[in-house]
Amino acid sequence: MAGIKDVAAAAGLSVATVSRALNNHPSVSPEARARVLAAVDALGYRPNAVARSLRTDQTRTIGLVISDVLNPYFTELARSVEEEARTRGYSVIIGNANEQPDLQDHHVRTLLERRIDGLLVSPADGRSPLMLDAAGGGTPMVFVDRWIPGVDVPVVRADGRAAVRDLVAHLHGLGHRRLAIIAGPAATTTGQERVDAFRAALHAFGLPLPDEYIGQGDFQADSGRRATERFLDLPRPPEVVFAADNLMALGALDAIRARGLRVPDDIGLAAFDDIPWFVHTDPPITAIAQPTADLARAAVRALVDLIEGRPPQSVTLPATLVVRRSCGEPPAPVPTTSQQRSNL
Repeated sequence: MAGIKDVAAAAGLSVATVSRALNNHPSVSPEARARVLAAVDALGYRPNAVARSLRTDQTRTIGLVISDVLNPYFTELARSVEEEARTRGYSVIIGNANEQPDLQDHHVRTLLERRIDGLLVSPADGRSPLMLDAAGGGTPMVFVDRWIPGVDVPVVRADGRAAVRDLVAHLHGLGHRRLAIIAGPAATTTGQERVDAFRAALHAFGLPLPDEYIGQGDFQADSGRRATERFLDLPRPPEVVFAADNLMALGALDAIRARGLRVPDDIGLAAFDDIPWFVHTDPPITAIAQPTADLARAAVRALVDLIEGRPPQSVTLPATLVVRRSCGEPPAPVPTTSQQRSNL
């Protein structure tokens, strides 16, 4: 099996330069890096990660604990984290908490035992003693999407409050006055923030948010279905249901269709966390979109800065409202023949 000395000889470089190139050190020129990679491919060289970690006290591995791998938002987040980490010379180990604090703690504990260099976490519950200990235990850590208030850890997240205000203004402009929300868990910052933003936006328009128009969900589809069934059983059901994440919106859509009702003819539906196939539902769903890929890249950058001894930055990016046709929006006008000709 080829060793690092063989790679150095084939590339015509020193062992030290080859080592720096394999570790993505910025001092290595693009030309030298290309020669090293060509020699690695030609010889079939595979660095011994275990031995390297013992020498450098680094594994070039980061952990990512996400709240629910079945949630398309977190699936996209994980994919983008892996891509950004790879460009920076790091591998990613992913743990799925499935919105369960005990499973979250299991993954965090396991990843720390594997000597990862750093940890990205979207906390399923901010009350976990293990999470608090891990945050203060010396392992570089960044919170992404969700965070734990009062814990001194960089946070990369989207601020959805302005987008929620835009949504309520949009619904008010369409003539809707009875608006309900399927909220996420109060133990999560995003769950609490979204219902607070919705309540404040309604208040700004002089609209109430009665208790019967607040459905308690858990960011998973079944809870959206149950909450919507309860809304539909009310003497005065809401005119629009706003689900605080995409999976609860899908559960809500199932409940509406199971009653033989249609969106938006009988009841409107909007969602937080836009996903690519919302545009393909019938009707396409009005949603609040988060800049998922940008959040993932910013989270990896912050974590790598921590790992490599540079000051990290917390990042907050805006979410945006994407208007479609699930709340009674008028259909887009069909271009006239003269307009079609003018576009040719």
